[in-house]
Amino acid sequence: MKAMTMWNEKYETMPREELHALQLIRLKKVVRLSYDNNIHYRNKMDAAGINPEDIRSLDDLTNLPFMTKDDFRATYPLGMLCVDKKQLREMHMSSGSTGVPVVMAYTDDDIAQWAECMARCYYMAGINQGDVIQITPSFGLFNGGFGFYHGARMAGLFIIPTGAGNTPRQIRLMKDFNVRALMGVVSYGIRIMEILEEQKTDLPDLKIGIFGAETFSNSMRKKIEGGLGIETFDIYGMTETGGVGTTGMDCPAHEGIHVWEDQYITEVVDSQTGKPLPDGSTGEVVLTSLTRSAIPVIRFRTRDISWIQSREKCICGRTHIRIGRITGRLDDMLIIKGVNFYPSQIEQTLMSIPGVGNNYQIIIEEKDGIKDLRINVEVEPGVTGFMVEKHLKEALGFSPKGDVFKSGELPRQEGKAQRVFYKKGD
Repeated sequence: MKAMTMWNEKYETMPREELHALQLIRLKKVVRLSYDNNIHYRNKMDAAGINPEDIRSLDDLTNLPFMTKDDFRATYPLGMLCVDKKQLREMHMSSGSTGVPVVMAYTDDDIAQWAECMARCYYMAGINQGDVIQITPSFGLFNGGFGFYHGARMAGLFIIPTGAGNTPRQIRLMKDFNVRALMGVVSYGIRIMEILEEQKTDLPDLKIGIFGAETFSNSMRKKIEGGLGIETFDIYGMTETGGVGTTGMDCPAHEGIHVWEDQYITEVVDSQTGKPLPDGSTGEVVLTSLTRSAIPVIRFRTRDISWIQSREKCICGRTHIRIGRITGRLDDMLIIKGVNFYPSQIEQTLMSIPGVGNNYQIIIEEKDGIKDLRINVEVEPGVTGFMVEKHLKEALGFSPKGDVFKSGELPRQEGKAQRVFYKKGD
């Protein structure tokens, strides 16, 4: 692994005992901030029988109540604000496709914190001052485009802010401006690969891809790295934590996602009991923000599935905790014919089959209360439905229905791909 510069070496390589001392100072501060300045936080802590004075060590964190998306939705739009509204400079929110949207507001300090985390991610990927990057997520209510932008400004990068869509133009700009790094969702990287194949061209200057907002399997990672000739990085962050990159990314070692521990405390808990799990055990990721002021999160249950992979110093030199790459969300778990599985498991299986393309659909069909699974996938000539079914049966334990299609026959999206569809029978 080639040596990489760091954006903030002092904090990124801080000894763990110093990190823990800093975390405690900041945890006490954020608990006091939220308790003193917002009735919602105060009521939750009072109901749990805890107040700021009770936080004397990091072990006391587990006495604090959990937060979930329901807290954001119950207080929509700004009912959890912990600062004067005049201090706000920006807001972003989730799509709200499943209910009331989640809103995150930002002070100047919050935007600077976001930019700091993103600048660390850029440098960790080997993107340095003056490098040309192309930001393909949209610049709007979704936080993706602006998160990449704020960090790039702080890191001194040359920004091509294309936003989403118009893939032929995206490719033209990458060539014209010798873009070195692509920011986006992995499914859009796949779309760029397809257009490059149609144009019979390539992007010789493109070396790095930072992808977020979608989980993607190791098999998909290998496909996109081979197809675009790049090294990919899996960036982590969500609306509730402040946006893309706030909670970290994998480094060039690609052995787990570094979470910025001077900014966030990470727990992994049993999704049923809420009890902390030992390192290495798979469970639900819980995050506490230590440096955000407008709307901090304290023990926020992300619904993301991962595990504490290592607390040891990484070969990249960083001392921050590493969690396993997100394998799915608890909300995404599917139960078909008594078998529990996640869409990422289907993707991992499909991408491991020689001749299977990058575009697929997972269709949940329900009739009279009984669910069945259909998987449609694009394949190269010579790959049969029987071959695909055989691999899926080995992975899932049952045979899903489905069809194989020629390349280009399944629908595409210019942005984040929709992989799972629901179909109700008569």
